[in-house]
Amino acid sequence: MILLGLVFGRWWRSTLLAAAVVWPVVLVASDAARPGWALLGAAGLAVLNALVGIVIHQAILWIVRNGGGRRPRKGDA
Repeated sequence: MILLGLVFGRWWRSTLLAAAVVWPVVLVASDAARPGWALLGAAGLAVLNALVGIVIHQAILWIVRNGGGRRPRKGDA
């Protein structure tokens, strides 16, 4: 899920929604979990993991846009 957030962090709302839906579906389809409170907790952890990737993605975007590789303009000392 962290990788999902890293790759699709630009579209953070859709990524969080996908993490909340896709991970529980994967767990139920693979018979790793049954529907219930534990599955709700797993969905919450998936969202938190995706959020970590999104925060990293957004931080990299901010660095690139605001400070990375910026050359001084003519007249700046």
